[in-house]
Amino acid sequence: MRHLLLCCLALTTLAAAADKPLNIVFLFADDWGRYASIYAEHEKFPSPNQVVKTPNIDRIAREGALFSRAYVNAPSCTPCRSALLSGRYFFNCGRAAILNGAVWDPAIPSYPLLLKDQGYHLGKSFKVWSPGEPADAPYGGQQFAYQKSGGRCNQFSEEVTKMVDSGVPLDAAKQQIYDEVRGNFSSFLAARPQGAPFVFWHGPTNVHRKWVKGSGQALWGINPDDLKGKLPKHLPDVPEFREDFGSYLGEIQAFDAQVGVIIKRLEEAGEYDNTVIVISGDHGAPGFPGGKCNLYDFGVNVTLAIRWPGQPGGRYIEDFVNLMDLAPTFMEIGGAKIPDGVNGKSLVSLMKSGKSGRIEKERDYVITGRERHVSVAREGNLPYPQRALRKDGFLYIHNFKPERTPMGDAKTLTDSFTPSQDELENETGVAFPDMDSSPAKAWLIQHRHDSQYQWYFDYAFAKRPEEELYDLSKDPDSTINVAAEPAYAEVKNKMAAELLAKLKAVGDPRVTADPVPFENPPYTLDTKTGHPGKGKKGKGKAKAKAE
Repeated sequence: MRHLLLCCLALTTLAAAADKPLNIVFLFADDWGRYASIYAEHEKFPSPNQVVKTPNIDRIAREGALFSRAYVNAPSCTPCRSALLSGRYFFNCGRAAILNGAVWDPAIPSYPLLLKDQGYHLGKSFKVWSPGEPADAPYGGQQFAYQKSGGRCNQFSEEVTKMVDSGVPLDAAKQQIYDEVRGNFSSFLAARPQGAPFVFWHGPTNVHRKWVKGSGQALWGINPDDLKGKLPKHLPDVPEFREDFGSYLGEIQAFDAQVGVIIKRLEEAGEYDNTVIVISGDHGAPGFPGGKCNLYDFGVNVTLAIRWPGQPGGRYIEDFVNLMDLAPTFMEIGGAKIPDGVNGKSLVSLMKSGKSGRIEKERDYVITGRERHVSVAREGNLPYPQRALRKDGFLYIHNFKPERTPMGDAKTLTDSFTPSQDELENETGVAFPDMDSSPAKAWLIQHRHDSQYQWYFDYAFAKRPEEELYDLSKDPDSTINVAAEPAYAEVKNKMAAELLAKLKAVGDPRVTADPVPFENPPYTLDTKTGHPGKGKKGKGKAKAKAE
């Protein structure tokens, strides 16, 4: 009898655990592309993934699933996050489809607020949706912020360097910042109503420019020479680029350390095995050619690792997925009804399949795009509109306004003008403002007349043809445009028609509206005031800083 009672009690406990709602922890790094050391295990070519060390991200991937083909919808902070929070294509998010001058439409449902309505305890630390007005609107503004313990993680290399320079040992300086991350998350857990499931967003900005030059080696021991022969082909393999990229990898390692802090705190709270953990970033590397604000894989292919309690680990998923798929995923986890207008498709079926490789045949493409990031100064602050179709083996890009410059206007950069190093590294507005200021950008501009490096400068800043097509089986870094080659005419025409049909089917205003809203106020800036023009939603203050 006693044995029978114990068995019944055990079964009852298991049933209760099975019915317990899952928590959601989303760890989302600014400007972090597809760089984590675990990817090196799946690559057959030299890569920075052989240099970076991300043990905590790797752990989540090993205990769950690592995605090889996860893409952002737009390689610009605000529109990417608009798509992620709503589950809609960025171009279907109204004025949240742009960065500078973005305004959130409260009529668009967002997954955090829908989960709150389902009884979830909601919280966040640092960047969720910005720049834009109202700040973090789709996450309920700042009312769910837990960041009073400190935010030095957002300027990790700057803050650690200052402490070290003042005499604090390196490990102790890092620990001070980790303690702030822990304190913020602990405050969130302490505020949780008893028994309530929770959803938390940790969004540090340290991987975003700017970080301390050389900090990759100084703080993390990343030798720039270890990157020799491992950089993407569109980046010059020179010491300045290797050092700058090494510092970028250092900031990724700083983010990984923060991931470890939150994992440990979940384990201590007894919630680790009841929490879906998702780790990703909002687009590719800032301040490097082909990265942020570009539709090449270097700009839109990002890390995605998901650990799902009760599902097998060690999986490597090769389906094409878009980060806007996360919104319906989180809605489904939390029992929220997926609203009309959602374009993304939940990843729950993938995660519960227990499989690796290609799993769902309909996930065979992604669409990415871009409108306005910061500005195109001499052209009335108009966008650089692009849409792309990425499939197995090929990338097709349509540039709707090839007469415009992709990274913004050169401004004062003439043949006779050479800005100082400080001007180029610290002042985005000197030239090409849609690429973040950086030592790499400064080096490119300073070598723009050097025939050995002219191609790299043009790749980054020159005007582009209306159509681009890349055969990724031969050219994985998208350096050779074959759109005009007769041998690729059939592929190009087929992908162009498919992209247009898909854009029309989902109501992209760039191809369905006349006039196109993105070409006019309030989506463009008034060049006299620097503010968005007047529209139905009124007037918003422009942000000068690139995000």
